[in-house]
Amino acid sequence: MRRMKRCCLLVIYNILLIPILLSQNHYENEMDCFITDLMERMTLCEKLGQLNLPSGGDLVTGSVMNGELSDMIRKQEIGGFFNVKGIQKINALQHLAVEESRLKIPLLVGADVIHGYETIFPIPLALSCSWDTLAVERMARISAIEASADGINWTFSPMVDICRDARWGRIAEGSGEDPYLGSLMAKAYVRGYQGNNMQGNDEILACVKHFALYGASESGRDYNVVDMSRLRMYNEYLAPYKAAVDAGVGSVMSSFNIVDGIPATANKWLLTDLLRDEWGFGGLLVTDYNSIAEMSSHGVAPLKEASIRALQAGTDMDMVSCGFLNTLEESLKEGKVTEEQINAACRRVLEAKYKLGLFSDPYKYCDTLRTRERLYTAEHRSSARTIATETFVLLKNDHHLLPLDIKGKIALIGPMADARNNMCGMWSMTCTPSRHGTLLEGIRSAAGDKAEILYAKGSNIYYAAETEKAATGIRPLECGDNRQLLDEALRIAARADVIVAALGECAEMSGESVSRTNLEIPDAQQDLLKALVKTGKPVVLLLFTGRPLVLNWEATNVHSILNVWFGGSETGDAVADVLFGKVAPSGKLTTTFPRSVGQLPLFYNHLNTGRPDPDNRIFNRYASNYLDESNEPLYPFGYGLSYTDFVYSDLQISSETLPKNGELTVSVTVTNKGNYDGYETVQLYLRDIYAEIARPLKELKGFERIFLKSGESRDINFVITENDLKFYNSGLEYIYEPGEFDVMVGSNSRDVQTKRFKVE
Repeated sequence: MRRMKRCCLLVIYNILLIPILLSQNHYENEMDCFITDLMERMTLCEKLGQLNLPSGGDLVTGSVMNGELSDMIRKQEIGGFFNVKGIQKINALQHLAVEESRLKIPLLVGADVIHGYETIFPIPLALSCSWDTLAVERMARISAIEASADGINWTFSPMVDICRDARWGRIAEGSGEDPYLGSLMAKAYVRGYQGNNMQGNDEILACVKHFALYGASESGRDYNVVDMSRLRMYNEYLAPYKAAVDAGVGSVMSSFNIVDGIPATANKWLLTDLLRDEWGFGGLLVTDYNSIAEMSSHGVAPLKEASIRALQAGTDMDMVSCGFLNTLEESLKEGKVTEEQINAACRRVLEAKYKLGLFSDPYKYCDTLRTRERLYTAEHRSSARTIATETFVLLKNDHHLLPLDIKGKIALIGPMADARNNMCGMWSMTCTPSRHGTLLEGIRSAAGDKAEILYAKGSNIYYAAETEKAATGIRPLECGDNRQLLDEALRIAARADVIVAALGECAEMSGESVSRTNLEIPDAQQDLLKALVKTGKPVVLLLFTGRPLVLNWEATNVHSILNVWFGGSETGDAVADVLFGKVAPSGKLTTTFPRSVGQLPLFYNHLNTGRPDPDNRIFNRYASNYLDESNEPLYPFGYGLSYTDFVYSDLQISSETLPKNGELTVSVTVTNKGNYDGYETVQLYLRDIYAEIARPLKELKGFERIFLKSGESRDINFVITENDLKFYNSGLEYIYEPGEFDVMVGSNSRDVQTKRFKVE
């Protein structure tokens, strides 16, 4: 009877699915016919023009209506542009393409909409620490609504590169070190940006980047070499890219680095064999900024040959270098590329425009009414504030110093306390910082007349002026006399009951092209913090950062540490919400905090060695450890405290054996035994004890983010199947092997309960 019921359901499902498939086939046939007809009327030069993506330069120079760009648009020598902000400018450029060109082909309009457009959300690394995929999807949805209302139809996001080395500045732009969590975040971004297949005028084309392995650059130095085995690629780094492809991402950006000795931009195995053939990606493939031209610096090929190799590898669109536009016609005549290869690339560019609806309505994203109504709205700002509170990670809270009572005198001290243009962090060029509140304003607003908020800047970012200038970059902070700043801070601190220190990195100290070898809080701020602690008054450190920092002294000597990352345009109010207990912190780290730069790269899901360290508290000769430092991190992956206390019951498993094609349930009861309501993220990890190849000590395979009121309990059940056990073996087959496994559940990757089971 059950089998008959299943068959009936299958028949009904297929009947319901048929109209959807027919509709999809009809749409694809219409698109194919339209583009085929268009391409038959295009000249070679016009086809090559579609492969050309120059920068408008607006976000840098302030003007895009230059004669050269306008002439290129009229001659259809570009397929799109980026770095232009403002509906009027974009509308004018789109008008040139549609009204003053021969074939009236509309333009793609790209931008780095990374964590918001005018309403800025926390940086992506912070967003991942919410462990809230719905919040990330909401962020991307709002970003698409705002960007599309200002003429943008293509975002160069999400960045899904796995990174295990905090020296790399672009760790701030990704979702941390774990491929499972990174995959879920990648899908959330794609869903948010593209919405209902980009049918609406507030849905835009997403671009997953950087394909591939960019986060593993040697020494954590940006643009540097990457070298790893295929086995490691498949098991540790590729999953988030594939997840984005599976979610239907419309475009992919190749990375700057080499893969197997070949620049990713020209790596046929990577771009065609893997991305297109193995994963089935059929969308638009664009290079990163000038990366075809940079193949010369790699020592691989000058521009003309690099363009040939990039096209042959599967690249469709050339960002900035103009190699396709200026060299491929000659290469075609010489027989070094084929017309079929050029046509294939051109078709994919045109398909992206068709899927965006630009051929049916070239001005779909040029509605000035939406510009007035949908940018930086109260609703969007409220979402940004709420989401920001989810990303803050409480690293330490001795004697329950936090949340602070709103009473007495509170000293807010530090260079990030009143730094309006530094709250949003990297990749936030499209915002207007003058409209954002500062941390000082947010705390004073929350305190009202119940407490006196004292303020002093306290220090510069660095002592050295040149280092300060390099660190602050395009968002400079006003510099003062170091001695005078410290003296003022100590006078303010002397009057206060409690000290809140707003310190760490400034916005330009993480992101692209800002690798660091010293990951401590900068020198001037360290001395300020030590002087504040020396007063004997309770000190709360509000840590601003775009990466893990080395916080050994701070973890030992400061009473409370709340990592607020860079929280976006609503940082001031969001921090106040958590600081004063309106919201309990719930963030959990998605990146490991080291004790020393010498430990890097450092990550929780590492392989074991043949000589593991038996005791991290002491040095053990002939074990895999350091003479001068423990192997253990300062704060592990998944770590994050709350104002309340979550207590876990004993771990239970439904069976000691997972049968073939069966399932096994893992259960734990979580109780909020503290005095505050709050969120807890319950984490499940697995370890394959013996396998054909060495497997990680533990891997995240599930989690549940739950809200518990004070005194409330909830039973949490995880169901394990064979799919949770699979990995790529030495033949790159995706399989599982029967044998013993450990299942672990806890509040972070270190503090877990463990049970062992067998798999048939």
